[in-house]
Amino acid sequence: MRKMIWGIFAACCLAICPQMPLYAQEDLPLYATAAVLMDADSGRVLYGKEENAVMAMASTTKIMTCILILENTSPEEELSVSAYAASMPKVKLYIQKGERYQVKDLLYSLMLESHNDAAVALAEHVGKRYLPQELRDKDAADYTAEESRQAVAAFAALMNDKASKIGCQDTWFVTPNGLDATQTFSLDDGTTVQKEHCTTARELALVMSYCIRRSPCKDAFLDITRTQNYSFYANERSFSCVNHNAFLTMMDGALTGKTGFTNKAGYCYVGALERDGRTFVVALLACGWPNNKTYKWSDTRALMQYGIDNYFYKSFLEEGVAFDEGRLKALPVRGGQTDVLGSLAYAGLEIAGRLESENSSLGKDSLELREGMLLRQDENIKVVYSAKDELTAPVERGTVVGTIDYCVDGVVYRRETVVTADSVEAIDPQWCLRQILNRFLCLRP
Repeated sequence: MRKMIWGIFAACCLAICPQMPLYAQEDLPLYATAAVLMDADSGRVLYGKEENAVMAMASTTKIMTCILILENTSPEEELSVSAYAASMPKVKLYIQKGERYQVKDLLYSLMLESHNDAAVALAEHVGKRYLPQELRDKDAADYTAEESRQAVAAFAALMNDKASKIGCQDTWFVTPNGLDATQTFSLDDGTTVQKEHCTTARELALVMSYCIRRSPCKDAFLDITRTQNYSFYANERSFSCVNHNAFLTMMDGALTGKTGFTNKAGYCYVGALERDGRTFVVALLACGWPNNKTYKWSDTRALMQYGIDNYFYKSFLEEGVAFDEGRLKALPVRGGQTDVLGSLAYAGLEIAGRLESENSSLGKDSLELREGMLLRQDENIKVVYSAKDELTAPVERGTVVGTIDYCVDGVVYRRETVVTADSVEAIDPQWCLRQILNRFLCLRP
Protein backbone atom coordinates (compact mmCIF):
# COMPACT_ATOMS: atom_id res chain seq x y z
CA MET A 1 0.00 0.00 0.00
CA ARG A 2 2.82 2.39 0.91
CA LYS A 3 4.54 1.86 -2.46
CA MET A 4 1.24 2.34 -4.32
CA ILE A 5 0.59 5.65 -2.54
CA TRP A 6 4.13 6.79 -3.32
CA GLY A 7 3.68 5.88 -6.98
CA ILE A 8 0.48 7.94 -7.22
CA PHE A 9 2.21 10.86 -5.51
CA ALA A 10 5.16 10.68 -7.90
CA ALA A 11 2.89 10.59 -10.95
CA CYS A 12 1.01 13.68 -9.73
CA CYS A 13 4.27 15.51 -9.16
CA LEU A 14 5.43 14.68 -12.67
CA ALA A 15 2.23 16.05 -14.13
CA ILE A 16 2.61 19.28 -12.15
CA CYS A 17 6.37 19.72 -12.65
CA PRO A 18 8.09 17.47 -15.24
CA GLN A 19 11.52 18.52 -13.95
CA MET A 20 10.86 17.31 -10.41
CA PRO A 21 12.78 14.11 -9.51
CA LEU A 22 10.63 11.00 -9.35
CA TYR A 23 12.48 9.69 -6.33
CA ALA A 24 13.13 10.93 -2.81
CA GLN A 25 15.16 9.23 -0.08
CA GLU A 26 12.91 6.89 1.86
CA ASP A 27 12.64 7.66 5.57
CA LEU A 28 14.01 4.48 7.10
CA PRO A 29 13.15 3.90 10.78
CA LEU A 30 16.71 3.63 12.13
CA TYR A 31 17.84 3.46 15.75
CA ALA A 32 21.30 4.89 15.07
CA THR A 33 21.91 8.57 15.78
CA ALA A 34 24.12 8.71 12.68
CA ALA A 35 24.08 6.26 9.78
CA VAL A 36 25.32 5.83 6.23
CA LEU A 37 24.83 3.45 3.34
CA MET A 38 27.71 3.91 0.89
CA ASP A 39 28.72 2.65 -2.53
CA ALA A 40 32.16 1.23 -1.70
CA ASP A 41 33.53 1.82 -5.19
CA SER A 42 32.57 5.46 -5.72
CA GLY A 43 32.32 6.59 -2.10
CA ARG A 44 28.88 7.99 -2.84
CA VAL A 45 26.41 8.18 0.05
CA LEU A 46 23.29 6.29 -1.00
CA TYR A 47 21.45 6.91 2.26
CA GLY A 48 22.40 9.20 5.10
CA LYS A 49 21.14 10.14 8.52
CA GLU A 50 23.25 12.79 10.27
CA GLU A 51 26.12 11.31 8.25
CA ASN A 52 28.44 14.27 8.87
CA ALA A 53 27.87 14.54 12.62
CA VAL A 54 31.19 14.21 14.50
CA MET A 55 30.90 11.47 17.11
CA ALA A 56 32.83 8.85 19.07
CA MET A 57 33.43 5.56 17.21
CA ALA A 58 34.59 3.04 19.83
CA SER A 59 36.22 -0.16 18.51
CA THR A 60 35.25 0.43 14.90
CA THR A 61 38.58 2.30 15.14
CA LYS A 62 40.29 -1.08 14.85
CA ILE A 63 39.64 -1.41 11.12
CA MET A 64 42.14 1.41 10.61
CA THR A 65 44.57 -0.15 13.09
CA CYS A 66 44.32 -3.49 11.30
CA ILE A 67 44.86 -2.18 7.78
CA LEU A 68 47.85 -0.07 8.82
CA ILE A 69 49.48 -3.00 10.61
CA LEU A 70 48.97 -5.14 7.50
CA GLU A 71 50.45 -2.43 5.26
CA ASN A 72 53.47 -1.81 7.48
CA THR A 73 54.48 -5.25 8.77
CA SER A 74 54.83 -8.89 7.85
CA PRO A 75 52.38 -11.26 9.58
CA GLU A 76 55.29 -13.42 10.74
CA GLU A 77 57.05 -10.58 12.56
CA GLU A 78 57.38 -10.91 16.31
CA LEU A 79 56.69 -8.11 18.76
CA SER A 80 57.45 -7.60 22.42
CA VAL A 81 54.75 -6.64 24.93
CA SER A 82 55.19 -3.53 27.08
CA ALA A 83 53.77 -3.01 30.54
CA TYR A 84 51.63 -0.21 29.07
CA ALA A 85 50.04 -2.50 26.49
CA ALA A 86 49.41 -5.18 29.11
CA SER A 87 47.65 -2.60 31.32
CA MET A 88 44.82 -1.89 28.86
CA PRO A 89 41.28 -2.39 30.18
CA LYS A 90 38.84 -5.08 29.11
CA VAL A 91 38.09 -6.41 26.58
CA LYS A 92 41.62 -7.88 26.49
CA LEU A 93 43.71 -10.92 25.62
CA TYR A 94 45.65 -10.61 28.90
CA ILE A 95 49.05 -10.46 27.28
CA GLN A 96 51.87 -9.87 29.76
CA LYS A 97 54.92 -7.66 29.87
CA GLY A 98 57.92 -9.26 28.14
CA GLU A 99 55.92 -11.83 26.19
CA ARG A 100 56.48 -12.14 22.45
CA TYR A 101 53.77 -12.72 19.85
CA GLN A 102 53.50 -12.97 16.10
CA VAL A 103 51.76 -10.02 14.47
CA LYS A 104 49.22 -12.25 12.71
CA ASP A 105 48.05 -13.81 15.99
CA LEU A 106 47.40 -10.44 17.57
CA LEU A 107 45.58 -9.26 14.43
CA TYR A 108 43.03 -12.03 14.90
CA SER A 109 42.81 -11.09 18.57
CA LEU A 110 42.26 -7.48 17.51
CA MET A 111 39.54 -8.06 14.93
CA LEU A 112 37.66 -11.13 16.18
CA GLU A 113 37.61 -10.42 19.92
CA SER A 114 38.36 -6.67 19.81
CA HIS A 115 41.11 -6.95 22.41
CA ASN A 116 42.37 -3.57 23.56
CA ASP A 117 45.77 -4.78 24.75
CA ALA A 118 46.49 -6.41 21.38
CA ALA A 119 45.72 -3.09 19.66
CA VAL A 120 48.26 -1.19 21.73
CA ALA A 121 50.96 -3.86 21.38
CA LEU A 122 50.53 -3.76 17.58
CA ALA A 123 50.51 0.04 17.51
CA GLU A 124 53.70 0.24 19.57
CA HIS A 125 55.39 -2.26 17.26
CA VAL A 126 54.91 0.02 14.24
CA GLY A 127 54.92 3.36 16.01
CA LYS A 128 58.33 2.88 17.63
CA ARG A 129 59.91 3.01 14.16
CA TYR A 130 59.19 6.75 14.13
CA LEU A 131 60.79 7.46 17.51
CA PRO A 132 64.38 8.58 18.13
CA GLN A 133 67.02 5.94 17.41
CA GLU A 134 67.60 5.05 21.05
CA LEU A 135 63.89 4.17 21.46
CA ARG A 136 63.78 2.31 18.16
CA ASP A 137 66.59 0.09 19.40
CA LYS A 138 65.02 -0.42 22.81
CA ASP A 139 62.83 -3.48 23.41
CA ALA A 140 59.20 -2.49 23.98
CA ALA A 141 59.16 -4.65 27.12
CA ASP A 142 61.63 -2.16 28.62
CA TYR A 143 59.61 0.93 27.73
CA THR A 144 58.38 3.28 30.40
CA ALA A 145 54.70 4.21 30.20
CA GLU A 146 55.67 7.55 28.68
CA GLU A 147 57.82 5.89 26.00
CA SER A 148 54.94 3.55 25.15
CA ARG A 149 52.62 6.51 24.83
CA GLN A 150 55.08 8.14 22.44
CA ALA A 151 55.07 5.02 20.24
CA VAL A 152 51.27 4.90 20.28
CA ALA A 153 51.10 8.61 19.42
CA ALA A 154 53.40 7.99 16.46
CA PHE A 155 51.07 5.24 15.26
CA ALA A 156 48.05 7.52 15.74
CA ALA A 157 49.80 10.05 13.50
CA LEU A 158 49.99 7.35 10.81
CA MET A 159 46.28 6.70 11.30
CA ASN A 160 45.44 10.37 10.85
CA ASP A 161 47.66 10.68 7.79
CA LYS A 162 45.97 7.68 6.19
CA ALA A 163 42.52 9.04 7.06
CA SER A 164 43.38 12.33 5.36
CA LYS A 165 44.57 10.53 2.22
CA ILE A 166 41.37 8.48 2.13
CA GLY A 167 39.36 11.71 2.14
CA CYS A 168 38.41 12.12 5.81
CA GLN A 169 38.28 15.69 7.11
CA ASP A 170 36.43 15.27 10.43
CA THR A 171 38.14 12.10 11.69
CA TRP A 172 40.77 12.17 14.40
CA PHE A 173 42.48 9.13 15.92
CA VAL A 174 44.02 9.31 19.38
CA THR A 175 44.04 5.61 20.32
CA PRO A 176 44.48 2.43 18.23
CA ASN A 177 41.73 0.58 20.12
CA GLY A 178 38.94 3.16 20.11
CA LEU A 179 38.82 3.85 23.83
CA ASP A 180 37.52 7.36 24.39
CA ALA A 181 40.40 9.83 24.58
CA THR A 182 41.29 13.49 24.10
CA GLN A 183 44.50 14.93 22.70
CA THR A 184 45.77 18.38 23.76
CA PHE A 185 47.75 20.61 21.40
CA SER A 186 49.72 23.70 22.37
CA LEU A 187 49.55 26.60 19.91
CA ASP A 188 52.27 29.18 19.21
CA ASP A 189 50.42 31.80 21.24
CA GLY A 190 50.47 29.57 24.32
CA THR A 191 46.83 28.53 24.17
CA THR A 192 45.77 24.90 24.01
CA VAL A 193 43.30 23.07 21.81
CA GLN A 194 41.74 19.69 22.53
CA LYS A 195 40.73 17.14 19.90
CA GLU A 196 38.68 14.09 20.73
CA HIS A 197 38.92 10.62 19.22
CA CYS A 198 36.11 10.88 16.68
CA THR A 199 34.76 10.36 13.18
CA THR A 200 31.53 10.67 11.20
CA ALA A 201 29.37 7.88 9.82
CA ARG A 202 30.32 8.91 6.29
CA GLU A 203 34.04 8.93 6.97
CA LEU A 204 33.95 5.64 8.88
CA ALA A 205 32.33 4.14 5.77
CA LEU A 206 35.11 5.67 3.65
CA VAL A 207 37.74 3.96 5.82
CA MET A 208 35.99 0.60 5.46
CA SER A 209 35.69 1.13 1.70
CA TYR A 210 39.44 1.68 1.55
CA CYS A 211 40.12 -1.45 3.63
CA ILE A 212 38.10 -3.75 1.35
CA ARG A 213 38.53 -2.16 -2.08
CA ARG A 214 41.66 -0.05 -2.42
CA SER A 215 44.25 -1.13 0.11
CA PRO A 216 47.04 -3.36 -1.26
CA CYS A 217 46.31 -5.56 1.78
CA LYS A 218 42.54 -5.80 1.24
CA ASP A 219 42.60 -9.58 0.76
CA ALA A 220 44.46 -10.14 4.02
CA PHE A 221 42.04 -7.78 5.79
CA LEU A 222 39.06 -9.79 4.52
CA ASP A 223 40.69 -13.12 5.37
CA ILE A 224 41.16 -12.05 8.99
CA THR A 225 37.80 -10.38 9.52
CA ARG A 226 35.81 -13.20 7.88
CA THR A 227 37.40 -15.94 10.00
CA GLN A 228 34.90 -17.39 12.46
CA ASN A 229 37.37 -19.01 14.87
CA TYR A 230 41.11 -18.74 15.34
CA SER A 231 43.39 -20.47 17.84
CA PHE A 232 47.09 -20.04 18.51
CA TYR A 233 49.75 -21.03 21.04
CA ALA A 234 52.35 -18.63 22.42
CA ASN A 235 54.32 -18.13 25.62
CA GLU A 236 53.25 -21.57 26.85
CA ARG A 237 49.60 -20.52 26.67
CA SER A 238 46.74 -21.43 24.36
CA PHE A 239 44.41 -18.77 22.99
CA SER A 240 41.10 -19.00 21.16
CA CYS A 241 39.35 -16.14 19.34
CA VAL A 242 35.71 -16.14 18.19
CA ASN A 243 34.30 -13.71 15.66
CA HIS A 244 31.53 -11.57 17.22
CA ASN A 245 30.35 -10.08 13.92
CA ALA A 246 26.87 -11.60 13.68
CA PHE A 247 26.26 -9.84 10.36
CA LEU A 248 28.48 -12.39 8.58
CA THR A 249 25.67 -14.96 8.84
CA MET A 250 22.73 -12.55 8.59
CA MET A 251 22.65 -11.80 4.86
CA ASP A 252 23.90 -13.41 1.66
CA GLY A 253 27.03 -11.66 0.49
CA ALA A 254 28.08 -10.31 3.89
CA LEU A 255 31.79 -9.49 3.57
CA THR A 256 33.16 -8.11 6.81
CA GLY A 257 32.47 -5.81 9.72
CA LYS A 258 33.54 -4.50 13.11
CA THR A 259 31.51 -3.80 16.22
CA GLY A 260 32.27 -1.24 18.91
CA PHE A 261 31.01 0.04 22.23
CA THR A 262 31.96 2.55 24.90
CA ASN A 263 29.71 4.37 27.35
CA LYS A 264 30.23 7.54 25.35
CA ALA A 265 29.94 6.10 21.83
CA GLY A 266 27.13 3.63 22.43
CA TYR A 267 26.91 0.65 20.12
CA CYS A 268 28.66 1.26 16.80
CA TYR A 269 29.11 -0.85 13.70
CA VAL A 270 30.68 -0.74 10.26
CA GLY A 271 30.18 -3.57 7.78
CA ALA A 272 30.20 -4.45 4.09
CA LEU A 273 28.17 -6.62 1.75
CA GLU A 274 28.80 -7.66 -1.84
CA ARG A 275 26.06 -8.93 -4.12
CA ASP A 276 25.65 -9.06 -7.90
CA GLY A 277 28.73 -6.93 -8.49
CA ARG A 278 27.60 -4.28 -6.01
CA THR A 279 29.48 -3.51 -2.80
CA PHE A 280 27.69 -1.67 -0.01
CA VAL A 281 29.14 -0.33 3.24
CA VAL A 282 27.04 0.56 6.29
CA ALA A 283 28.34 2.66 9.18
CA LEU A 284 26.35 3.25 12.38
CA LEU A 285 27.25 5.51 15.32
CA ALA A 286 25.42 5.67 18.66
CA CYS A 287 23.06 2.85 17.71
CA GLY A 288 21.59 2.38 21.17
CA TRP A 289 23.00 1.68 24.61
CA PRO A 290 22.48 -1.29 26.93
CA ASN A 291 20.08 -3.07 26.76
CA ASN A 292 19.79 -2.38 23.02
CA LYS A 293 22.70 -4.42 21.74
CA THR A 294 20.75 -5.81 18.76
CA TYR A 295 19.70 -2.45 17.31
CA LYS A 296 22.83 -2.30 15.17
CA TRP A 297 21.90 -5.55 13.42
CA SER A 298 18.38 -4.43 12.50
CA ASP A 299 19.70 -1.08 11.23
CA THR A 300 22.41 -2.80 9.19
CA ARG A 301 19.92 -5.20 7.62
CA ALA A 302 17.49 -2.38 6.81
CA LEU A 303 20.16 -0.24 5.14
CA MET A 304 21.70 -3.11 3.19
CA GLN A 305 18.28 -4.23 1.94
CA TYR A 306 17.48 -0.66 0.93
CA GLY A 307 20.64 -0.62 -1.19
CA ILE A 308 19.97 -4.02 -2.74
CA ASP A 309 16.42 -3.05 -3.68
CA ASN A 310 17.15 0.40 -5.08
CA TYR A 311 20.70 0.68 -6.44
CA PHE A 312 22.23 -1.01 -9.46
CA TYR A 313 25.67 -0.91 -11.08
CA LYS A 314 26.27 1.19 -14.18
CA SER A 315 29.63 1.37 -15.93
CA PHE A 316 31.01 4.70 -17.10
CA LEU A 317 32.41 2.93 -20.16
CA GLU A 318 29.29 1.14 -21.37
CA GLU A 319 27.58 2.04 -24.62
CA GLY A 320 25.28 5.00 -24.22
CA VAL A 321 27.27 6.41 -21.29
CA ALA A 322 30.91 6.60 -22.37
CA PHE A 323 31.96 9.64 -24.35
CA ASP A 324 32.52 8.63 -27.99
CA GLU A 325 36.16 9.26 -28.85
CA GLY A 326 35.07 9.81 -32.46
CA ARG A 327 33.44 13.08 -31.38
CA LEU A 328 36.83 14.61 -30.60
CA LYS A 329 37.74 17.25 -33.17
CA ALA A 330 41.31 18.21 -33.99
CA LEU A 331 42.39 21.54 -32.54
CA PRO A 332 43.96 24.30 -34.64
CA VAL A 333 47.60 25.05 -33.76
CA ARG A 334 48.74 28.62 -34.29
CA GLY A 335 52.26 28.93 -35.63
CA GLY A 336 52.48 25.23 -36.39
CA GLN A 337 54.33 23.65 -39.30
CA THR A 338 52.25 22.21 -42.14
CA ASP A 339 52.95 20.43 -45.40
CA VAL A 340 51.74 23.42 -47.39
CA LEU A 341 52.79 27.03 -46.81
CA GLY A 342 49.88 29.18 -45.65
CA SER A 343 47.65 26.39 -44.35
CA LEU A 344 46.63 26.00 -40.68
CA ALA A 345 48.15 23.23 -38.56
CA TYR A 346 45.94 20.89 -36.54
CA ALA A 347 46.58 18.41 -33.69
CA GLY A 348 44.41 15.32 -33.39
CA LEU A 349 42.96 14.36 -29.99
CA GLU A 350 42.52 11.14 -28.03
CA ILE A 351 41.40 10.02 -24.59
CA ALA A 352 44.39 9.14 -22.44
CA GLY A 353 44.51 5.75 -20.79
CA ARG A 354 41.00 4.57 -21.67
CA LEU A 355 42.24 1.10 -22.64
CA GLU A 356 44.21 0.79 -19.40
CA SER A 357 41.17 1.96 -17.45
CA GLU A 358 38.95 -0.64 -19.11
CA ASN A 359 41.36 -3.36 -17.99
CA SER A 360 41.87 -2.03 -14.45
CA SER A 361 40.33 -3.49 -11.31
CA LEU A 362 37.41 -1.84 -9.50
CA GLY A 363 37.72 0.49 -6.60
CA LYS A 364 40.84 2.49 -7.36
CA ASP A 365 41.55 5.66 -5.42
CA SER A 366 42.13 7.68 -8.56
CA LEU A 367 39.13 9.48 -10.03
CA GLU A 368 40.46 8.59 -13.48
CA LEU A 369 40.32 4.84 -12.81
CA ARG A 370 36.81 4.43 -11.42
CA GLU A 371 34.88 2.17 -13.76
CA GLY A 372 31.32 2.64 -12.54
CA MET A 373 28.97 3.36 -9.66
CA LEU A 374 25.64 2.43 -8.12
CA LEU A 375 22.59 4.36 -9.30
CA ARG A 376 18.85 4.24 -8.86
CA GLN A 377 16.92 3.41 -12.00
CA ASP A 378 15.69 7.00 -12.26
CA GLU A 379 19.23 8.45 -12.11
CA ASN A 380 21.48 9.19 -15.06
CA ILE A 381 25.15 9.97 -15.55
CA LYS A 382 25.78 13.36 -17.13
CA VAL A 383 28.88 13.59 -19.35
CA VAL A 384 30.54 17.00 -19.60
CA TYR A 385 33.32 17.59 -22.17
CA SER A 386 35.50 20.67 -22.06
CA ALA A 387 38.66 21.46 -24.02
CA LYS A 388 40.80 24.32 -25.28
CA ASP A 389 39.71 26.11 -28.47
CA GLU A 390 43.18 26.25 -29.97
CA LEU A 391 46.84 25.57 -29.26
CA THR A 392 50.11 27.36 -29.92
CA ALA A 393 53.10 25.56 -31.42
CA PRO A 394 55.19 23.76 -30.49
CA VAL A 395 52.85 21.00 -29.25
CA GLU A 396 54.07 17.65 -27.98
CA ARG A 397 52.03 14.49 -28.31
CA GLY A 398 50.26 13.74 -25.02
CA THR A 399 49.70 17.38 -24.07
CA VAL A 400 46.59 17.70 -21.87
CA VAL A 401 43.99 19.86 -23.58
CA GLY A 402 40.69 18.91 -21.94
CA THR A 403 38.63 16.71 -19.65
CA ILE A 404 35.58 14.50 -19.82
CA ASP A 405 33.66 14.45 -16.53
CA TYR A 406 31.06 11.86 -15.54
CA CYS A 407 28.72 13.49 -13.03
CA VAL A 408 25.73 12.58 -10.89
CA ASP A 409 23.92 15.33 -8.99
CA GLY A 410 26.71 17.74 -9.86
CA VAL A 411 29.46 15.59 -8.33
CA VAL A 412 32.25 14.28 -10.59
CA TYR A 413 32.77 10.53 -10.10
CA ARG A 414 35.08 9.88 -13.03
CA ARG A 415 37.36 12.11 -15.10
CA GLU A 416 39.01 11.22 -18.38
CA THR A 417 41.84 13.31 -19.77
CA VAL A 418 41.90 14.45 -23.39
CA VAL A 419 45.37 14.76 -24.90
CA THR A 420 46.94 15.54 -28.25
CA ALA A 421 47.51 12.52 -30.48
CA ASP A 422 50.09 14.36 -32.65
CA SER A 423 53.16 16.52 -32.23
CA VAL A 424 53.26 19.84 -34.08
CA GLU A 425 56.53 21.72 -34.41
CA ALA A 426 56.64 25.51 -34.47
CA ILE A 427 57.41 27.43 -37.68
CA ASP A 428 61.12 28.27 -37.81
CA PRO A 429 63.52 29.75 -40.42
CA GLN A 430 64.56 26.33 -41.71
CA TRP A 431 60.93 25.33 -42.32
CA CYS A 432 60.25 28.65 -44.09
CA LEU A 433 63.30 28.18 -46.31
CA ARG A 434 62.20 24.67 -47.29
CA GLN A 435 58.69 25.91 -48.13
CA ILE A 436 60.07 28.75 -50.30
CA LEU A 437 62.43 26.41 -52.16
CA ASN A 438 59.65 23.88 -52.70
CA ARG A 439 57.35 26.54 -54.08
CA PHE A 440 60.10 28.04 -56.27
CA LEU A 441 61.02 24.66 -57.71
CA CYS A 442 57.38 23.82 -58.37
CA LEU A 443 56.89 27.09 -60.30
CA ARG A 444 59.87 26.55 -62.64
CA PRO A 445 58.98 25.27 -66.15
